[in-house]
Amino acid sequence: MRRLRQYREFWCVIVLGVIALWLQFVTHQAGVAQVIVTALGVLLALMMFIDMVKTLRSGKFGVDLLAITAVLATLAVGEYWAALIVLLMLTGGDALEDFAAQRANSELQELLDNSPQTAHRLVADQLADIPVGKVVVGDHLVVRPGEVIPVDGTLLTGPTTVNEASLTGEAQPIEKVIGNTVMSGSINGEASVQLQADQTASNSQYQNIVRLVKQAEEQPAKFVRMADRYAVPFTLLAYVIAGIAWAVSGDPVRFAEVLVVASPCPLILAAPIALISGMSRASRNGIIVKTGTTLEKLAKVNTFAFDKTGTITQGKLVVDRVVPASAVTVETLLQLAASTEQHSGHVLAQSLVAATTGALLNATEVTEVTAQGVEATIDGQKIRVGKASFVTDEDVDKPDQTAVFVSAAGLYQGYISFSDRVRPEAASTMTALRDAQVSHLLMISGDREPIARQIASEVGIDQIHAECLPADKIAVLAKLPADQRPVAMVGDGINDAPSLATADVGIAMGAHGATAASESADAVVLKDDLTRVNMARRIAQDTMRVAKQAVLIGIFICTALMLVASFGVIPAIIGAVFQEIVDTVTILYALRARTDR
Repeated sequence: MRRLRQYREFWCVIVLGVIALWLQFVTHQAGVAQVIVTALGVLLALMMFIDMVKTLRSGKFGVDLLAITAVLATLAVGEYWAALIVLLMLTGGDALEDFAAQRANSELQELLDNSPQTAHRLVADQLADIPVGKVVVGDHLVVRPGEVIPVDGTLLTGPTTVNEASLTGEAQPIEKVIGNTVMSGSINGEASVQLQADQTASNSQYQNIVRLVKQAEEQPAKFVRMADRYAVPFTLLAYVIAGIAWAVSGDPVRFAEVLVVASPCPLILAAPIALISGMSRASRNGIIVKTGTTLEKLAKVNTFAFDKTGTITQGKLVVDRVVPASAVTVETLLQLAASTEQHSGHVLAQSLVAATTGALLNATEVTEVTAQGVEATIDGQKIRVGKASFVTDEDVDKPDQTAVFVSAAGLYQGYISFSDRVRPEAASTMTALRDAQVSHLLMISGDREPIARQIASEVGIDQIHAECLPADKIAVLAKLPADQRPVAMVGDGINDAPSLATADVGIAMGAHGATAASESADAVVLKDDLTRVNMARRIAQDTMRVAKQAVLIGIFICTALMLVASFGVIPAIIGAVFQEIVDTVTILYALRARTDR
């Protein structure tokens, strides 16, 4: 019923057309049939004219002008059956566009359909089903086999496997054990598990994606600029051919016959459908593109700027070097540091413990000094691990990387440095972008210059801007010369949100990134994989190529038909049928943008 109401003009044409046919060929009341079709044509042409005026007032060209002229011209010369077919094409075009958009948008809609609705909360060994919106941080939840995990949380029981395909596009089940985090929208495996809610539903990963998809749907792909680019010359060409045909033949019917085949549908429908298809393809590959305009800009990007930490690197510090300053061995120095830090929640403490292969020693009298380090007693000795000034008064060598220093019984023992590992796919991504005619690759990092230069040299980036605060990142993007634009910025943290919003195209690495970064970006990569940035650009370029081809194919076919019709060999009613064929061909071609290549 909703579809019937949505296309009332289309059904009005169908119903009145059937009545007119019945009057013409059954009751032989041709005059009444002509009056019905003429009244219908004039009414719809008037409605289209009003819409066209609104479009012109918004600063855009109204490509319906040809269709209006074709309807009025065919009615004026008495070709009212041809006019009826043109009206059927115009109103049916809305239905055809909706069908194509629904087909192209199916992957995005699947996200919305699978959104978690309920959760099983465990209180005093009693289970209660509650709406997912009522889950609060700290709730104990039960997820049964095959159910969708309702909110982001930490496993309290396990192990289990989860399928994160709806989040990342990766169908391979992932093993999860007690203490691992799981994301809402993941599908639990064959084991019933308990988890503690770490986020409310509104702040969980799946709901963030759903919010992004809804935002994309509320900003439909309106590819006005390509339509404008071709609409004016195409309209003028149609009027010139029709006018010359009328002038040479002296027959106004020839004018109507030419305009009937001058279909504006390739301009009205083909490009938007190609863009919706491209957005659907991106979604299927783990990339949410919020608008069709984003695809257009992304296809033209000359410069890609990358944040370092969490984007080019993995964002996880690991032990790089263990450098003793006394007779202590490397293994012992690492063991002392890890044993002292084993109960700390600091990210460096976790990296120390993870790097230790031997057993941790018992630490007592543990004291953690905020922003300085940790002190503990091990085997009767006071061990200090932290900043150099915290562990010793000596003037010690300090590496360029992040490091912790270690002393035992007041004597300096050495330091342990950390590095953030480069993503294994980072170098190949930069190579692929250069192969795709991206002229400039930049790194904009808040880290120190020596570290930034080292990372940049590993992955093949030649322009480095180091020690940048969020405001500095915006300034770097703003000062890029015109020949380096449009520019795309790729980042993952909340500090990247302003620069993502400033860039022509902001791309957020959203698999584990900050919500602020995802919401300020134009596109969000759902899988923790930098190669998806190059894939997003390739999809954008493919989509724009298909959109342009679909428009040009329609224009070329229409132009050929206009030239043939100008000689009077295509009756108006046959021309109207040809017009339907042209529309179908261009729309089906535009749907090719949905297919992976």
